[in-house]
Amino acid sequence: MESAEIRRRWLSFFEERGHTVVPSASLIADDPTLLLVPAGMVPFKPYFLGEVKPPAPRVTSVQKCVRTPDIEEVGKTTRHGTFFQMCGNFSFGDYFKEGAIKLAWELLTSSVASGGYGLDPERLWITVYQEDDEAERIWREVIGVPAERIQRLGMGPNFWSMGVPGPCGPCSEINYDRGPAFGEEGGPAVNDERYVEIWNLVFMQYERGPGEGKEDFPILGELPSKNIDTGLGLERLAMILQDVQNMYETDTLRVVMEKATELTGVRYGAEHGSDVSLRVVADHIRTSVMLIGDGVTPGNEGRGYVLRRIMRRAIRNMRLMGATGPVVAELADTVITTMGEQYPELLTDRQRIETVALAEEAAFLKTLKAGTNILDTAITEAKGSGAQVLAGDKAFLLHDTWGFPIDLTLEMAAEQGLSVDEDGFRRLMKEQREKAKADARAKKTGHADLSAYRAVADTSGSTEFTGYTATEGESTIVGLLVDGVPSPAATEGDEVEVVLDRTPFYAEGGGQLADQGRIKLDSGAVIQIRDVQQPVPGVSVHKGSVQVGEVTVGAPAYAAIDTGRRRAIARAHSATHLTHQALRDALGPTAAQAGSENSPGRFRFDFGSPAAVPGTVLTDVEQRINEVLSRELDVQAEVMSIDDAKKQGAIAEFGEKYGERVRVVTIGDFSKELCGGTHVHNTAQLGLVKLLGESSIGSGVRRIEALVGVDAYNFLAKEHTVVAQLQELVKGRSEELPEKISGMLAKLKDAEKEIERFRAEKVLQAAAGLAQGAKDVHGVALVTGQVPDGTSADDLRKLVLDVRGRVQGGRPAVVALFTVANGRPLTVIATNEAARERGLKAGDLVRAAAKTLGGGGGGKPDVAQGGGQNPAALDDAVAAVERLVAETS
Repeated sequence: MESAEIRRRWLSFFEERGHTVVPSASLIADDPTLLLVPAGMVPFKPYFLGEVKPPAPRVTSVQKCVRTPDIEEVGKTTRHGTFFQMCGNFSFGDYFKEGAIKLAWELLTSSVASGGYGLDPERLWITVYQEDDEAERIWREVIGVPAERIQRLGMGPNFWSMGVPGPCGPCSEINYDRGPAFGEEGGPAVNDERYVEIWNLVFMQYERGPGEGKEDFPILGELPSKNIDTGLGLERLAMILQDVQNMYETDTLRVVMEKATELTGVRYGAEHGSDVSLRVVADHIRTSVMLIGDGVTPGNEGRGYVLRRIMRRAIRNMRLMGATGPVVAELADTVITTMGEQYPELLTDRQRIETVALAEEAAFLKTLKAGTNILDTAITEAKGSGAQVLAGDKAFLLHDTWGFPIDLTLEMAAEQGLSVDEDGFRRLMKEQREKAKADARAKKTGHADLSAYRAVADTSGSTEFTGYTATEGESTIVGLLVDGVPSPAATEGDEVEVVLDRTPFYAEGGGQLADQGRIKLDSGAVIQIRDVQQPVPGVSVHKGSVQVGEVTVGAPAYAAIDTGRRRAIARAHSATHLTHQALRDALGPTAAQAGSENSPGRFRFDFGSPAAVPGTVLTDVEQRINEVLSRELDVQAEVMSIDDAKKQGAIAEFGEKYGERVRVVTIGDFSKELCGGTHVHNTAQLGLVKLLGESSIGSGVRRIEALVGVDAYNFLAKEHTVVAQLQELVKGRSEELPEKISGMLAKLKDAEKEIERFRAEKVLQAAAGLAQGAKDVHGVALVTGQVPDGTSADDLRKLVLDVRGRVQGGRPAVVALFTVANGRPLTVIATNEAARERGLKAGDLVRAAAKTLGGGGGGKPDVAQGGGQNPAALDDAVAAVERLVAETS
């Protein structure tokens, strides 16, 4: 049975039994504590925590998941992988243990002809939590599983919680006996290789308190509403139903390994090392395609870093197997074709996915060369100092700046007899990741405990947003935090976070900055609001300071936004939609939105593109946008189902999480996007849009920055003033400016070359006199001196070599000349062969001089260069050179 059919049967089975089918959420986690979705239940976490009402009492899904903690083990074993699909069925206060167990058994053991998976019931073993008598009884008495195939296990393997206070409960796992070929008998308690877990049923019936680890926490009592969370690993079931040894031999991964074999000539099963590489390639390329498909782009932090890392591991392993050219295009195409049956959006988005992947491959192939050179230098320095270990910060620099895989650093260092300070490297990596997570959390919560916001949501419900139609209005303060701590009151000067029952303030989201304004109380108190966030879904938290009076929970209030700021942001947001559509019209669907920021009078728009956008194209895009403004198109918003929005061709932003009902913003017949932000009513209200330019912000991602309305006009007005001034200076019309200024620059460049030639000649004219003035130091002709300030390093070097060549009689000669360039002292020192035979090396002499100057330097024995920070020490530097010559000769 193919993987796509396993998925189809799962969803069909549960839909027929009253479950609402929920599409897989994006791999981009809607949770500041997670980079990516690592488990099937993650999108349902707000429902289990009571933060959001579930869409139905029974739901089912097949969720895309990515886990990377054991990425180094991928390929080395056949059990580790980064991407997997988790089939889940969930009950929110509906059926409980008996219902979940019956459904699981029916689907697994029903015949293939009747829509089940057709597993042999005699090969299924059950584990239950050691104290869960109820589950054990259901399996034995209701289902009919013999007692000898039911095993009780402890909290570690058979009790689940989120790791924090909240819902928890016992688990019951269904395991499949793969037979004697996979080891000794005795059930999953003895051998989890033979008795492989395929389905975990979690019975959320308790509430847990704080504690560490999987077992050290108190059970506070039973939940008022019991829930079910189950997960079946699609890849594990495919392994059983397709009768293969491991998940890498299942249909969706096997074809990728076959393509890698075709590209390298390396056959799977021939040799352990190449088998590891083939498994790495198959897993990592599939994960890369799925991540790019969900809007992740390669980068040096966060989820972009995860993508870059796994892509580069895959590319490197292809090269280890002998691939010499680009390979990602064919590998990615294989994944898209294979997984497209389960996720059709991969097929429609094929061009964008492959464009991003190819750009990253091209960048890494360049990186491999540059990184190898840098690593070689670091290894040489380490060995030169007698070290046996390459410092962790060197490995981190290679990894962080150049995208050099740590395993490649380890391997190349080992070839040179060095180990790598992995602990130091991983410490720096951990610090980087924790900082990124902390920054994300701080932005959303201001470092406050999320439970405080959840408590407000539980008591008062979600905040009603009135800002689509109103800019001010009456409301009530239902929550108040002072310095991040819940409080009944706040006084003048306090930094506060205020929750209202209804608000016209837009909370930052979807690329749109938050509203600012004031909240006034009947008592005369005033709160100045500078930011609004939604740390938990549906709760708008207004951040600001009390300007006057006392603020109390429960007090009536009047909230009013800064309307000038709101209108300016609305213009920017509508302009962003127009820019997005104009770019897609010009560049194709690969120019998909990758992020944006809409602020007063200006916006930035990030989009996918493998190369810079030509200036002519950018000009055409800008003209198209402004032509749309002149058409005075109406801007309308409508709430509809996500399916209807897709049917109408509405564009969705990658990485955004959408519910069943979405808001669609339509601009005439030009643009249609899913968007929750605020907009103008007609394109004429934008006035003018000016694109300032575009630049790269990462591999395959470009950024346009632009001005809107009055800001755009002011920019053009300033440019017009500059053009008028230039016209006056060059005595020409505006259309003549490029030619006239270009001619002036060419003449200036020629003049600079002529000046440089005269200056160089003047410097070199001093060579004969300097050589004649050589001082004898123990038989060595020593020439020292300072040439005119501003002499370039290149000219100084030419002069030193010229002087060295003028020393007569085959005498040992040392020439050390100095200058000051850009306020810093510079020296070049050269020795002839006779001097080097007496132990005088230019590099040693430069280091002595540069140390005196407060700097450093180096070079070859015959010529070296150095510099420093202290021009006043030039005489001391000359003396240092003379002393070393005397001591050595």
